[in-house]
Amino acid sequence: MPLYLDDVEDGWKHSFGRIEVRRDEVIDFARRFDPQDFHLDDDAAARGPFGTLTASGWHTAAMGMRMIVDEWSKLDMRSLGSPGIEAINFLKPVRPGDVLTSELELLDRRPSNSRPDRVIAKFRQALRNQNDDVVFTARHICFFPRKPV
Repeated sequence: MPLYLDDVEDGWKHSFGRIEVRRDEVIDFARRFDPQDFHLDDDAAARGPFGTLTASGWHTAAMGMRMIVDEWSKLDMRSLGSPGIEAINFLKPVRPGDVLTSELELLDRRPSNSRPDRVIAKFRQALRNQNDDVVFTARHICFFPRKPV
């Protein structure tokens, strides 16, 4: 049975997901999309701002998105897309070997004025590493179908 936002309470929080950050994926992503030396090379990274190889913030955001999509699929919760993200914060370096988990909190929701069959929702996502440090946050805006009457 699908999960609709009509079925959850205001302030709903949901923890889920698990992704191990792999060195080869950090380098592959950086090579393709964010080729800064502290994402690509151990020696250069040792001299860089973080002291070790780190994942691109965009790679971190992509891992967070993967966890969301996988979880919504498990919950049979169907997104209808997004008009954007209000804020993204890269709070701590993410390194190979880190294990990330995700938490979503429903901040706000309202029926769409132009599409009454949809709800517009705002979520706060936090990614935590294996030490429970928050390494990333974002405020997502998403469209979802309303529960059929």
